Amino acid sequence: MLITRKSPVSESVNTMEIDVTQEQLDRWKFGHLLIQEAMPNLTGYEREFIMTGITKEEWDGVFSDD
Repeated sequence: MLITRKSPVSESVNTMEIDVTQEQLDRWKFGHLLIQEAMPNLTGYEREFIMTGITKEEWDGVFSDD
């Protein structure tokens, strides 16, 4: 599924293809499950993108220890 979010870091709008179903999104969105329970097949970066719109590249650039 294509997921589009606006990043609070860069304020750019990004779209990512994520292996998630509408049912998984709904179960998380409407408070039935934590995101990691609703979507255990996703990486942490994919879940972060769904929740916040922050991409892996932004996360690594802003929050890395380098």
